[in-house]
Amino acid sequence: MKKDLDAMTPKEIVRELDAYIVGQHRAKKMVAIALRNRVRRKSLSEELREEVAPKNIIMIGPTGVGKTEIARRLSKLCGAPFMKVEATKYTEVGYVGRDVESMIRDLMGIAVGMVKSELAEEVSQEAEKRAEERLLDYLLPGMNQKDGGTPEESGGTREKFRRMLREGTFDERLIDVEVSKRSQPMVEVLSGGNMEDMESAMQNIGNIFGGGKKKKKRLSIAQARGVLLEEEKEKLVDDDQAVDIAKQRVEQMGIIFIDEIDKVTGKGTQSGIDVSREGVQRDILPIVEGAKVNTKYGMVDTSHILFIAAGAFHMSKPSDLIPELQGRFPLRVELEALTEDDFYRILTEPQHSLTRQYCELMKTEDVHLEFTPEAVRRLSEIAAEVNSSTENIGARRLHTIMELLLEEVSYESSELKGQKIPITAEYVDQRLSGVVQDQDLARYIL
Repeated sequence: MKKDLDAMTPKEIVRELDAYIVGQHRAKKMVAIALRNRVRRKSLSEELREEVAPKNIIMIGPTGVGKTEIARRLSKLCGAPFMKVEATKYTEVGYVGRDVESMIRDLMGIAVGMVKSELAEEVSQEAEKRAEERLLDYLLPGMNQKDGGTPEESGGTREKFRRMLREGTFDERLIDVEVSKRSQPMVEVLSGGNMEDMESAMQNIGNIFGGGKKKKKRLSIAQARGVLLEEEKEKLVDDDQAVDIAKQRVEQMGIIFIDEIDKVTGKGTQSGIDVSREGVQRDILPIVEGAKVNTKYGMVDTSHILFIAAGAFHMSKPSDLIPELQGRFPLRVELEALTEDDFYRILTEPQHSLTRQYCELMKTEDVHLEFTPEAVRRLSEIAAEVNSSTENIGARRLHTIMELLLEEVSYESSELKGQKIPITAEYVDQRLSGVVQDQDLARYIL
């Protein structure tokens, strides 16, 4: 849920993150300060504001310890345009694949969508009125022009139909609705900067010369109401205003989370794929330093976008990144590997803990799961044990274990309706011990 970020202190930001993420206090503290500094920056004079650069962060830690979740929850907290990308998806300019500037184009697209949704909500009441009038026009074609009735008679009939429409009397009636064909402006085809974006835009080129045309769709009144409401909202929203607001948000509050940054380190070699990896780093560098990127919505300045990079760095280290890029990520924090106690807390403390998720899922089938504290502790022990003896995938191990634990209950749910199923430590051992003890089997199943 979006909060009033301007009123939140770093401690309050950390408390909000604590509701969803266990441990990793140093990382939470660092991102909370980085977020608060963006609010503080808005209070500076315009001249000084431009000089205060965002303090980009590198998170270091194994998979499944909360790196992505911290960034994701941070974006939800502040309502800022946010996007997660993987560094391995990009290629150096000149190679086949996505160029790094596309992350800015994608972020701008996300921001425009966010702003349009907000503006549409503001005009929803007016849009509902207009959609209702259009539905009445379909139900009473030519009422005021062709039926020859008096204005009073016509008005009385329309109001009667309006009441019936609101009561749902006509919901199942089918009508032929004229809706606008979606057209793509020419700028979408001609701007961008890479072949992938060009190909995507070219798919809609047939609509460019047919903009404004209508097409008929046969829908029920209930379906037509939704279609017409969205169409009226779109008409009422000022696209230029939405783009201006979105651009400002991206430039001043945008957040890009670059995962797998360790996978584009060159490891000191100078041939083959490693050269391309270093090329990706060099392409990322100007974006992080501050550059103007051409998008279909105009030029976007990246100087004050906050970049959070993350990687396991188990085969490399941050110093393997090119020095220039290292300098643009002045803050580094190492996330701790999760312990048995952390797993226990993950299963019990967060608002949407795994145990609660499974209980609520099964409750939809009238099956009531009851986890005992001993069972949760045993699950935590097993997760820690399997992570230590096989690949350490952090909290993601809990998903695998929980799915295997409740496989039979979930499968037989139709026969267990109305029952309470106690999940005890004995039940956990019965379902999982055999797999855990067989190391070869555990590698494949857990």
